[in-house]
Amino acid sequence: MLRVLINNKPVQVAAGSTILQAVQLAGARVPTLCYNPRYKPHATCRLCLVTTNKSSKPLPSCITPVEQDMEVTTDSKELLEYRQRDLELLVGRHPNECMVCQVNGNCKLQDAVRDLNLEHAFEKTELTSDDDFKKKLDYETQDIRLGKNIRGGEEYRQDFTSPCISRDMRKCIECGLCVQACGSEGQNLNVIGFKGRGGRMLPVTVFDKPLKDTPCIDCGQCTNVCPVGALTEHFDWPKVLKELDSKRKQLIVQVAPATRVAISEEFGLPSGTVSTGKLITALRQSGFDLVFDTNFTADLTIMEEGSELLERLKTKENLPIMTSCCPGWINYVEKHQPQLIPLLSTAKSPQQMHGAITRKFYKDAFIVSIMPCTAKKGESIRPGMTGDVDAVLTTRELGQLFKSRKIAFTQLPDGKFDSPLGESTGAAMIFGATGGVLEAALRTALDLAGVEHPLVFEDLRGLGAIKESDTPVGKVCVVNGIGNVVKLFHDDPNWYKKYVMVEVMACKGGCLGGGGEPKSMDPDILLKRMKAIYSIDERSTLRKSHENPDVIALYKNTLGKPLSHESEYYLHTTYYPRGGLKEKLAVFLDKVDHRDGKRAARLFEPDGIWNTGNVILKRNDIEDFIAKLPPMKKHKLLDEFNVMDAMGNKLRFDIQLGPTGRIKFLHRIVS
Repeated sequence: MLRVLINNKPVQVAAGSTILQAVQLAGARVPTLCYNPRYKPHATCRLCLVTTNKSSKPLPSCITPVEQDMEVTTDSKELLEYRQRDLELLVGRHPNECMVCQVNGNCKLQDAVRDLNLEHAFEKTELTSDDDFKKKLDYETQDIRLGKNIRGGEEYRQDFTSPCISRDMRKCIECGLCVQACGSEGQNLNVIGFKGRGGRMLPVTVFDKPLKDTPCIDCGQCTNVCPVGALTEHFDWPKVLKELDSKRKQLIVQVAPATRVAISEEFGLPSGTVSTGKLITALRQSGFDLVFDTNFTADLTIMEEGSELLERLKTKENLPIMTSCCPGWINYVEKHQPQLIPLLSTAKSPQQMHGAITRKFYKDAFIVSIMPCTAKKGESIRPGMTGDVDAVLTTRELGQLFKSRKIAFTQLPDGKFDSPLGESTGAAMIFGATGGVLEAALRTALDLAGVEHPLVFEDLRGLGAIKESDTPVGKVCVVNGIGNVVKLFHDDPNWYKKYVMVEVMACKGGCLGGGGEPKSMDPDILLKRMKAIYSIDERSTLRKSHENPDVIALYKNTLGKPLSHESEYYLHTTYYPRGGLKEKLAVFLDKVDHRDGKRAARLFEPDGIWNTGNVILKRNDIEDFIAKLPPMKKHKLLDEFNVMDAMGNKLRFDIQLGPTGRIKFLHRIVS
């Protein structure tokens, strides 16, 4: 241990610690913008400068190691001037939109301006001048705006094409945290990287493409570390607020497990506080008519996924079975590793199962889900699942909604979930932690197989990168974070073939570390949330999904049994490589299933042909096809281009795309 003086206060710190860590240990504070405990510091913002007896000039505390008997000063007139000058330059490049910015009140730049008593800023630079903003224009039909950069070219400055993540690079302070989160220190996808050099650097997407056209998996880790409003989730809470105020429909909400151990952080409560009851009461006070628990369909997911595992073990086909709860992981498979598609469980995620079951019983309701995940927004509008969930809010968005409603969250009494879609087990709760889905599946699958097993699988718990366990049905594996999946495929493309089941969560820690969770500078935040999740499981009366009485009743009265025809219709889905013909077919059939003939027709080239045996040149004949569909029925994608229609007939489609990527020719054959 090393002895260090922080503002004349002695502290003992471990060798190798930085001055910033010593400052925090001493209870002092220095401002930072580019620092995050998850990633290697680079001292970009220079706001954390301190003076020491070991150097004649100020040093960035985030990268400078402590020395024995070092004396550190964190506040002085000289340091304040340095920090204010740096901040003036940053604010001079930042748009004056704080009052209407979605991160107003949760912005580190805003905090620094207040804390450092900044009184003025440099005039706007060429990057953010008012004249530059006036020249912004819409790009094609997409919600992208182009800006002229200081090099005279054009680059994407505002990008709202993704249903999950929004980019407004006018607000970027070039801290580089998004590049680290997406790169080798995080997700290993490198969708975001620096362009330019020196003061002209700016984080951009691959080839400056709109985000929706990149290999991005929508995990949202970049939004979780962005200190300003340059990268955020796609905000849907204002839309939900309008629905709550209009009361045109019955309003139903479902809540994910990871949200209830994190929402408290938005209101200043300690990390890992379980606030399920207060959350339910706050949702009711916000105007929701029914508050359901996503854990109910987490139990349902286990019933389907566990049964699917046992079925595959019998046939010895498509092993290992890979979990399908995480939309970020599904996006990764479809975009990066499409050869894995046959191995994915066809069970929908708990969010989409809940939406489908809720929609069955409440057809005209407005259904909202509260999730820790930005990718859930994109999942809710996937072809074949569109319309089951009307809006998805992240945990951070829910905090904003509660604050806009002036809800005193910490003072609320505890409420209870509504029945029947509110009952759940401890097995469902641990879905929120990495390894939880696999552990829950094993509890049920091994019970159904009549095999003795422990209730808790310690080998699958914790924050380890790769976790394995030998079970009575074979070897299983948990991969914690997409970054580790990428490493596995780099080292051995066939790494997964030795297992019978593999769980992957895109974000480290699982859902509790999702891109939509509250931002935190606590290096132990994932462990604290995980401890809270497992504590709920331990206190649960029922800890196995197949013991949930409401799930048993749903199968008895509605679904029959796992993997039945009814279960397949409501609880299962299909996958396809992105950018291919099958995706085009899936989008077309989704428009057809939702009786949206005009949008289905717009998927065709201007001279495109819809063919059902006889050539039909007028695309409005699709309307006739749609009109013949029975109500509440959908097509189901099978292998290749085979489809099961709403009447149970097997169809074969042939597709040809035109030069713009839209459908040139679509031929339907009834077998």
